Amino acid sequence: MNGTVVIGLGNPLMGDDGAGLAALETLRDNWTMEGVELVDGGTWGMSLLPVLEDSDRVIFVDAIRAGGQAGEIAVLERERLPIYFTRALSPHQTDLLDVLAAAELRGTIPSECVAIGVEPELVELGTELTAVVQRSIDPLAVAVIGRLRAWGHDCAPRAAGAVCTK
Repeated sequence: MNGTVVIGLGNPLMGDDGAGLAALETLRDNWTMEGVELVDGGTWGMSLLPVLEDSDRVIFVDAIRAGGQAGEIAVLERERLPIYFTRALSPHQTDLLDVLAAAELRGTIPSECVAIGVEPELVELGTELTAVVQRSIDPLAVAVIGRLRAWGHDCAPRAAGAVCTK
């Protein structure tokens, strides 16, 4: 078992859909996290099944259209994940629904799974995040750190100037 895995999702060529990968980069660059594996899941789809099945706990980090204002942080617990993935922003979310269903069918889905993301403003061809979503990347990373700490992981900022709340 891999313990806890944080999987960044999204397509950086589709504007705000790249928010999960931007947050993963922020976590990798600015935080130390004991016992946590960071995985760039991008648009892997079913290739993520072994990662999911070998984990005790999983956090998906992504752009999440949850009905809030652009830039708001959304947290979807395990029981809400199938609903979230049926309202896909991009194909990787539809593929992830299949991954979750396969793991559930095989009895290998981690008991603790959560999606933490940011409400996108614009998902269309482009390599830049909108300003409102870019401003939400640090708070998104902090929300992930908050969940990791709640699960008992020691997390600390790498530099004195890193954002450290919760």
